[in-house]
Amino acid sequence: MQVFWFIPTHGDSRYLGTSEGARQLSHDYVKQVAIAADSLGYEGVLIPTGRSCEDPWVVASSLIPVTRRLKFLVAVRPGLHQPSLAARMAASFDRLSGGRLLINLVTGGDRGELEGDGVFLDHAQRYAQSAEFIRIWREILARSHEGQTLDYEGEHLSVKGAKLLFPPQQKPYPPVYFGGSSEAAHDLAAEQVDAYLTWGEPPAEVAKKIADVREKAARHGRTVKFGIRLHVIVRETEQEAWADAERLISRLRDETVIQAQAAFARMDSEGQRRMAALHAGGSRRTRQELEISPNLWAGVGLVRGGAGTALVGDPQTVAERIKEYADLGIDTFVLSGYPHLEEAYRFAELVFPLLPLGVREKLAGGPLGETVANLYSPRAAQS
Repeated sequence: MQVFWFIPTHGDSRYLGTSEGARQLSHDYVKQVAIAADSLGYEGVLIPTGRSCEDPWVVASSLIPVTRRLKFLVAVRPGLHQPSLAARMAASFDRLSGGRLLINLVTGGDRGELEGDGVFLDHAQRYAQSAEFIRIWREILARSHEGQTLDYEGEHLSVKGAKLLFPPQQKPYPPVYFGGSSEAAHDLAAEQVDAYLTWGEPPAEVAKKIADVREKAARHGRTVKFGIRLHVIVRETEQEAWADAERLISRLRDETVIQAQAAFARMDSEGQRRMAALHAGGSRRTRQELEISPNLWAGVGLVRGGAGTALVGDPQTVAERIKEYADLGIDTFVLSGYPHLEEAYRFAELVFPLLPLGVREKLAGGPLGETVANLYSPRAAQS
């Protein structure tokens, strides 16, 4: 099992939808979250993309020298990037980071944002373009190890004599992650990517997605890994966890939810439509209405686009819910929590010991816990 954390380059707060308790986004803060994830033993971090975020490639590059093992899941955007340039960027980052790059292929689902970036394709055309993009990108990187060139002529993208002089460290290329809930997205994932990511839907719905992508991949003679994107609210007791879940949305105003849901409704993303359906477009507000599956809470999606669900509960319960997803075939869990710095520590301290993680070397340091009575550390006392 691999557990990733999240770099909140679109902002961070103690209360959703308000500036109360908000954090000012700065490189110092982003660096703190990355160092925490690295030292706590998270496998990697997802860096979001879009006009509401700082640029993911700039942010990820700035974090290479302050981390040691942390991998970076960074987006390439068909229509915004050209595949040859994106291949050079990926190869450079992978070499300079010592092979710590993972690629997040993002087609995009906010038509207004895409048009602002110069992309005027409809849903089907965007996925066709994405399929051509990642095919070219993969071939350029794979051929770079042998010094070969690529010619490709497609409906949306073409290259002639494309060549990468400096190959990536990872062979044949850094692993490609991709998420999408439409049939076109499942087709693309089955044919070309290494790992399919889903947002946090109830286990039965996630199982259907996995089965569909797995069956489509088998037709191509391929296998695909699976991951899930979730928020987490873990406390020592169930009561504390649910109280903090409700506290997270306690400052929300009705008009803020209405405005957010209206913006989401204009998107042509099937995944965003499915997220909105979990809370009936913002009309569900109570815990009973928002707990859409045992310990799976849809409150985050009232105002946050994309991943809108959280696992809520005590450590043992949350670990069991994670294992339920793992039993479906999920092996990568991309998690986050508000605020991201404190919650990175909380989740690692409370839940990591309960999960089947590989042995992760921790940073060398002093005693475990505060030294007792100026004589011994808690570890010594327990032993």
